[in-house]
Amino acid sequence: MANTEVERHTGVDVEEVPSAKWGWSKENHTLLQIGGLLSAAFLLFMIHGNHHGHVEDWFLIGFAVAIVAIVGRDWWMRRRGWTR
Repeated sequence: MANTEVERHTGVDVEEVPSAKWGWSKENHTLLQIGGLLSAAFLLFMIHGNHHGHVEDWFLIGFAVAIVAIVGRDWWMRRRGWTR
């Protein structure tokens, strides 16, 4: 007689990825968001340097703002349930 239990499909085949049984194949979105914010903070810390022009400062600020905007959008969309 066949088994009547419902097996949940997680999207990762255990035969291909043995660590999928322990849940290691999923992305940790919180860790990615923290990494993005730390990267933006590092870019802003690089403003304090030995360069004389301010063009570099504007590029660093622009990239930091872009990273924060991407992380903020990702956080907002996950909070609202628009993405998984």
